[in-house]
Order: sequence, then structure tokens, then C-alpha cells
Amino acid sequence: MGTQEKELVLRRRKGYVQTALLVTIALAGVLLVTAAAPNALQLFGGLGRRRKRFADQSRSTLSALAKKGDVRFENRDGKKFVRITEQGKRTLSLALYKERLRMSKKRKWDKRWRFIIFDIPEKRNSARKRLRLLMRQFGFLRIQDSVWAYPYDCEEVVALAKAELRLGKDVLYMIVESVENDNWMRRHFGLPEKNRRVEIKVPGTSFDILSILYK
Repeated sequence: MGTQEKELVLRRRKGYVQTALLVTIALAGVLLVTAAAPNALQLFGGLGRRRKRFADQSRSTLSALAKKGDVRFENRDGKKFVRITEQGKRTLSLALYKERLRMSKKRKWDKRWRFIIFDIPEKRNSARKRLRLLMRQFGFLRIQDSVWAYPYDCEEVVALAKAELRLGKDVLYMIVESVENDNWMRRHFGLPEKNRRVEIKVPGTSFDILSILYK
């Protein structure tokens, strides 16, 4: 496995651990720090010899989540507890919706495009960069820097992203019935193309159905 592939695997693993910890803490409300990793481990099933690695990674991930403001630590009677914050709940919701979007690709497409268009002021450049990163992570197709497309329902995840980044009217969500020359978009998402030319083979000749119908 090459260096880039290894880095990709590590990023995915880190994301899974982060989501598992946030789910565990959110369900418990308040949880002993020492119990966070064992409880989150149950979401993965048996990891065998990798249990210790998971526990070590969980501790570092908890610290990172606290620095980001997704969780906060509390001391009670000499014991250390962890609680999810409102920001952490939004982070968790985004992660879960990302997984839902991934699974939605297995559903039948309703032949409507979802467009996300934004015009974010230069002074909010960090929020603009973060939103573009989220678009890529969720699998949206870049049409332009501030125009992204997706074939399935994603209104909730866009609303969550707007709340997370404190963006209101700067981001628009659109459902479009028809897009001209969208076969390249369909190919990107593995969707059937439209207006494909069909030929009927007859000995000694060939008929193009579309050329006959639209002559």
C-alpha cells in the first residue's frame, strides 16, 4: 500500500473513532472518561488484537475533540467525566448524515438535481473554505467554486452545515427538475445517461431511432 493510500486509511479510521466516541457520549449524556473507549468499542464489534490500539487512539481523539469544542471534561468527586457540547452534536449529525448520503446512492434516483449555491463574503473566507471542504467530503460535484451538485435529497445535511458554520442566506439549496447537457454529471455519479442513441440492426442497413423520431 502506497503512502497516500495509507494516509487515506488513517483519516477514515480516525473519522470512525471520532464518530463512535461522539455517539457513545451523546447516548450516555455524561460518561466517565475511562468508560468512553470500552463503550465506543462495542459499536465496532470485536477488534481482537487491535483493542489496545483503539483504546490509545480513543484517548488522543477525545483530547482532540475537547480542543475543537465538541466535548468538554468535568471533574466530579475526583473522577473525570466527558460531556458532548452543542457543537459536538452538530458535528455528530454531520457525520451521520454523511453516512446516510453514502447509503442513499443505493436508492433509485428521482431524476432531480440538488444544487448548493453560496456567496460568502471575503471576511468569512475560513467558513467558505470549510463549506467547500464539506461539499467534497460529502461527495458533491463541483460545478464552480461556489456551485455544487448532488443527485439525492441532502437538504438536512446542508441545513446542518449552515448551522455549524453560522451561514444563513449566504447559502441556497435548490431542487432542479432538468439540467441541460447533464450526462457528464450523470456519469460522475454512475447514473443512467439520457438521450442515448439506439440503433436497430437490420441486415444490409442501420436505423437510428432518435434520428427518425426527431427528424
